Amino acid sequence: MATPPTTALRAPQDASPPNGAGPLGGLGAVIARHPRRVLLAAALLGAIGLLLAPGAMERLLLSRFESPGSESLRVERELERTFGEGKHHFLVLVTARSGSVDDPEVAEAASDLEAELDNHPAVAEAASYWSRGGSPAMRSDDGSQALITVRMNGSVTEARTALADLSPGLARDDGTIRAEAGGGDEIFRQAAEQARADFLLAEAIILPLVFALLLALYRRVSVAALTLGAGVYAVVLALAVLRGVTYLAEVSTFAANLSLVMGIGLGVDYGLFVITRFREELARGSAVADAVATSVARAGRTVAFSGAAVAVALSCLLLFPFPFLRSFAYAGVATVATSVFAALVVLPAALSLLGHRVRPRREPGPDAGFWHGLSLRMARRPLMYGVPALAAVLLLAAPALGLNFGLPDARVLPEGVSSRDVQDRIEAGFSYEEMDAVQVLVDLPSGDEEVVDAYAADLSRVEGVYQVDALTGRYADGERILAPEPGAADRFGSFEETWFSAVPEAGALDDTADLIERIRAVPAPGEARIGGYPADLTDFREALLDRVPLVFGLVLAVTFVILFLMTGSILLPAKAIVLNVLSLAVMFGVMVWIFQEGNLSGALGFTADGTLEVSFPILMFCVAFGLSMDYEVFMMSRIKEEYDRTGDTTAAVAAGLQRSGPLVTAAAVILAASFATYAFSDVLYLKMLAIGMAAVILVDATLIRGVLVPVFTRLAGRANWWAPAPLARFHARFGLSD
Repeated sequence: MATPPTTALRAPQDASPPNGAGPLGGLGAVIARHPRRVLLAAALLGAIGLLLAPGAMERLLLSRFESPGSESLRVERELERTFGEGKHHFLVLVTARSGSVDDPEVAEAASDLEAELDNHPAVAEAASYWSRGGSPAMRSDDGSQALITVRMNGSVTEARTALADLSPGLARDDGTIRAEAGGGDEIFRQAAEQARADFLLAEAIILPLVFALLLALYRRVSVAALTLGAGVYAVVLALAVLRGVTYLAEVSTFAANLSLVMGIGLGVDYGLFVITRFREELARGSAVADAVATSVARAGRTVAFSGAAVAVALSCLLLFPFPFLRSFAYAGVATVATSVFAALVVLPAALSLLGHRVRPRREPGPDAGFWHGLSLRMARRPLMYGVPALAAVLLLAAPALGLNFGLPDARVLPEGVSSRDVQDRIEAGFSYEEMDAVQVLVDLPSGDEEVVDAYAADLSRVEGVYQVDALTGRYADGERILAPEPGAADRFGSFEETWFSAVPEAGALDDTADLIERIRAVPAPGEARIGGYPADLTDFREALLDRVPLVFGLVLAVTFVILFLMTGSILLPAKAIVLNVLSLAVMFGVMVWIFQEGNLSGALGFTADGTLEVSFPILMFCVAFGLSMDYEVFMMSRIKEEYDRTGDTTAAVAAGLQRSGPLVTAAAVILAASFATYAFSDVLYLKMLAIGMAAVILVDATLIRGVLVPVFTRLAGRANWWAPAPLARFHARFGLSD
């Protein structure tokens, strides 16, 4: 049989939209008629993106774990405004090279370092063991180490920018003392720095890896390059959009990492959908222009539905009042939009010019092949296939029953990173946590020294509180152990308006919520408001978990509506949601088994603490739910197309699975490989994202979509397509169909 002539160098033929194709068919016809103009416009847009995208990384930051509008944040601002106090951003661990921190030469060297910090223009306040009257909470148990704590000027962004310049110069060893920077913001700064480095490393790995996978799939260099190019184009535009967003809102450094893997993954996935349909149309004998128009109409509908499902899931992160999580909504929606644009506009224009060069050497039909035969075997014995697959899914998900949410700490970084090592030494050598002091701001009814004294003594009796510093002195176990330190009035104000610093024992921070509740339970002489890092984390966690039911419920409800509008069925959306929940249970099971329980921690290079930090699993829920819908939409669109044509559910499932099975498998492998590039990141959050997402994608594409979806669809029979009469009429009028 003669090979059809190439159209790469000829003007494209006129195309008409397929019958009933709607706006997408019209778009495809326009692209097929004017491919060079479309590609020129896309190239200009891409050039603008290339100019803007590189600057995005410099404007991203790792937002702190704080809850806007919370009591702890209001206390922090009140302390800064009224007392010139607040949470300290980082610390310097000072180690005496010999003797103790009380030796005169050590005290002098450390005091000089403190003065140097205090005089730095970016520093609002430095305090130390030596300037705080020898506070026991700032001295190690063996006396060889002590702390300098530092509060920065300006916003979080300004503080972290200044800290990047300041902290490297603090590391010193002059024979008398060794000084090393650590503490909360230094940990998060180094995590953000490492995330940027991992972004560049992932770029170097992911592009050749995905190209190799595409080449193995297509066996044509031009088609593989074209598909990968669509993903790269989507990433460039998404990063350019993110840069614009940074001028309006805080955006986390990790948003760029998400944009890279999702942009490549979705760009390639959507490109696969469009190119596969284009090749099918060419194999049927369609002219190139008609094949482009039909591909945009048919595969474009699937891409649009999939993009809507992913975007809806990620946009629900905007309901959380935290810049950290909202960042991923910005990144996710931008990446989905640019991936859809690349697949439905840029890619079809390129296909118009490549023409028959894209056609495979051999095109299998929908009524033959491995997936077709597997579907028929499952149709004959659905329970024999479905029950073991369901059992395997439930087994993988079982560890999720032990899910235990915790709070972030230095273990987000691996051993060997300076701020992590400093924190490990503090936890090993200090029984108390000065940096994590709970700040209690009290509105006093009158300026009475006895009232302040009595309340400070009561606070010092709280289980888990080691000492309380106040205007009237230092307290422990209900007794005043030290008179007011010099400058106490400058730090704590006056008897008319004052605050208290409750320094916790290290073990008390294992459950900050309980510690905060015990402090709140102490009768106060006026309204008591609680701040400090433990209160920040507690308020953050409570606000986060309070919104989880709303966000999860909205994701499920909107997804149900989208799938109903696509299928006109009540059962199919409900089934999709149930199976997606099973996929997500697998993801949480894998994360609990690995990251909470510590299995494989040695091989992966992290330290487990028996909990999972709460924000990233919520992010992963939204990402995984959206991506699972990606494959659900593609499979059901092919099955429904065959059912509309034949009216035979068994035949429709077999033909639809044959069309979608190889593609879903290939797309899943590519997307999972994209996420997996972060598996050996030095940042725990990126490891979680990599392994959790790769696991859920592969299980979803095999056990869920490859077995449970066709088995369920076969068992449901004609009920798959049923809807109550009012909803059926609604779908007939407003449903989104070809």
